Amino acid sequence: MTRLGPDELAQSFEKTLGDAVIGIRKCEREVGVQRHIYVSLWVKIKPQALHDAVLHLCTLEPMPHFSVISSADLGDEIEVCYHFSLCFGQRRSATAIVLKFRLNKSNLAVPTITDLIPGAIFSEREQQEMMGLRVEGIPDDRRLFVSDSFPAGVNPWRRDETGPHDMLHILGGREGIQHE
Repeated sequence: MTRLGPDELAQSFEKTLGDAVIGIRKCEREVGVQRHIYVSLWVKIKPQALHDAVLHLCTLEPMPHFSVISSADLGDEIEVCYHFSLCFGQRRSATAIVLKFRLNKSNLAVPTITDLIPGAIFSEREQQEMMGLRVEGIPDDRRLFVSDSFPAGVNPWRRDETGPHDMLHILGGREGIQHE
């Protein structure tokens, strides 16, 4: 397998995904005492291209290193970032790849990637309960961090009406806490 440089990786995403790629940003930063350059590619895609983008990563490297799914509540939208590394663990060779997209809060559906990256199930479950994403095809959708007694439709990481806001007073062990 030939290792692609950052510019070649960016071109491969554009060629494979076509107009599903909205933009690609390359970031370089110095790390370590010897000031090695660490490169990350932020690939902004259309949400419906997520599975194809992960499949493309799997063709570039048989087992790309999946780190986490991060998300942010931006008001009317949720920004979702899937973090990967290619050549993970190979000294001075790793390249971070972040697949990034936004979802309107009226349609927070994303496809599961567990058929390609089985370990992603934990991040997918986390995003379902904490941010309210709906992961279609997830093989196990049980709650992971909040108890089954936690109210349905309340998402702890959301800043809108589905966020927990005034819930601290109803959670056990929180009696007597002063709220402003």
